[in-house]
Amino acid sequence: MPGDSPSPLIGYWFDKDRLRNLADLHRDEFARGEPFQHVMIDDFLEPDALEPILAEFPSPEEPDWFRRDNEHEIKLSLSETARMGPATRALLAELNGQVFVDFLERLTGIEGLIPDPHLLGGGLHQIRRGGYLKVHADFNRHPRLNLDRRLNVLIYLNKDWLDEWGGHFELWDREVTVTRKRILPIFNRFVVFATTDYSNHGHPDPLNCPPERARRSIALYYYTNGRPADEESSRHSTVFRGRPGEVLRSSGFRQFVFRWTPPAVMQRVDEVRTRRALGSDRRQH
Repeated sequence: MPGDSPSPLIGYWFDKDRLRNLADLHRDEFARGEPFQHVMIDDFLEPDALEPILAEFPSPEEPDWFRRDNEHEIKLSLSETARMGPATRALLAELNGQVFVDFLERLTGIEGLIPDPHLLGGGLHQIRRGGYLKVHADFNRHPRLNLDRRLNVLIYLNKDWLDEWGGHFELWDREVTVTRKRILPIFNRFVVFATTDYSNHGHPDPLNCPPERARRSIALYYYTNGRPADEESSRHSTVFRGRPGEVLRSSGFRQFVFRWTPPAVMQRVDEVRTRRALGSDRRQH
């Protein structure tokens, strides 16, 4: 079991002054980010801080992963902290803690951020050769906490990652007509972006890394109680959107349903889908 071995990262914490300086340095860059607010920071954690995470990162063959394999995504995810190693749990606790949340508020200007202790949709992500995640806008309300999703945080864990292997994090324009930015998922690269109905992103082309490699990352999401009026919309789950010339069979229907279904009904649907996903995750163990 991952939790049986000790880890040198236990007791790790963020340096408040360092994060404050990073927030001040990159605040304007986040605010001006195109096609939607975002910023990328390299060498985000102190040297060697991620080594224990890599050492205990579950291999793709282990049974703990929640496995998705459909036209929208082929990926592995793990959100149950009891199935993670101690170094990973310690870092996730810091990423959901006071110092880091204060940093995010200072960096983005979004006040009243609330972390998600359930890591719904987040935690550890892993994609093997041939996997992908089509362009999409994320769900906008947490079905258990009933809060508005405002920020995505990604930390990449891929050493010596080559450009030709793909797996770039792509930021698309509002109409999903052109890629505005592509970010290589290299080791210790941090990305944070604003979560709205038009923050279209993904890595839609099949991964081309060697069979023994995988695209690994940590993902966390942050919420507020309410959001700006110009960002409000009916509750919806993840909305996948086809690129030019790409037809995703269920995308048009899903967008129609999300637009016209009453919010109370969508909340109930989201709750059912969440319970089923969590149940599937447990059954794999």
